[in-house]
Amino acid sequence: MTANGDTPKIRLTGVTRSFGELRALDGVEIQLEPRQSLVLIGGSGSGKSLLLKCILGLVEPDGGSIEVDGLETVGMPESQRMDWLRRFGVLFQRQGLFDSLTVWENVSFRLLQEHGTSRQEARAIAIEKLKEVGLSADTADLSPSELSGGMQKRTGLARAIATDPEILFLDEPTAGLDPIMSNIISELINDRVDDLGASVISIVSDLAVVRRIADNVAMLHEGRVVWRGPVAELDETDNAYVRQFVTQSIEGPIRMPALAG
Repeated sequence: MTANGDTPKIRLTGVTRSFGELRALDGVEIQLEPRQSLVLIGGSGSGKSLLLKCILGLVEPDGGSIEVDGLETVGMPESQRMDWLRRFGVLFQRQGLFDSLTVWENVSFRLLQEHGTSRQEARAIAIEKLKEVGLSADTADLSPSELSGGMQKRTGLARAIATDPEILFLDEPTAGLDPIMSNIISELINDRVDDLGASVISIVSDLAVVRRIADNVAMLHEGRVVWRGPVAELDETDNAYVRQFVTQSIEGPIRMPALAG
């Protein structure tokens, strides 16, 4: 239980995952409280996206516990997991839009498939969500291939929030967006937490966005959590990994892998 008596929304204990000789996740322990925004930071290949996939059950961990609202999810039967996943909204780095569907059909895909919403109502909801991410109603009937990369990113985010999920996973939600749109998306994420009571885990590389949306921050390096704490401590900590990441220094414990020559 948390200090205020609430069960953590998500709690990971000793989560490990290996691929051959590579230990991609190494005893990860993370806790997300209800109505909290947790941001994961770290270099490429540190295990951030893999961690989200393990929580969702897309990748089975080798060991450890993953609890959501106190329910152990590791080993959950597939039939139960499909229903359980309806609580989540997910934006992966590559948006995964369906080329055969229009923009509005992509946004409202789960409304149509899982919630039995009529096409007319689903289209109206999709257009509203598109407006929330800064896209006009005119984009609704376009195909994803007609959108720029940034517009595809925002369409993917609109799809993630279409059902007003209680848990959001966002992988680089502002990557490739201009500063003004990044601010708009950041405020949208904050609104999900403040107004709808959602709990959010985001992967973010832009430190300005981290400071804008995070309550707490966890840094991963080589599959391990090397620091976690309130966002207010991000610029004050003397943790060598965080200092190097924040200052973008080439000197420190984070080393680029040697390239074969």
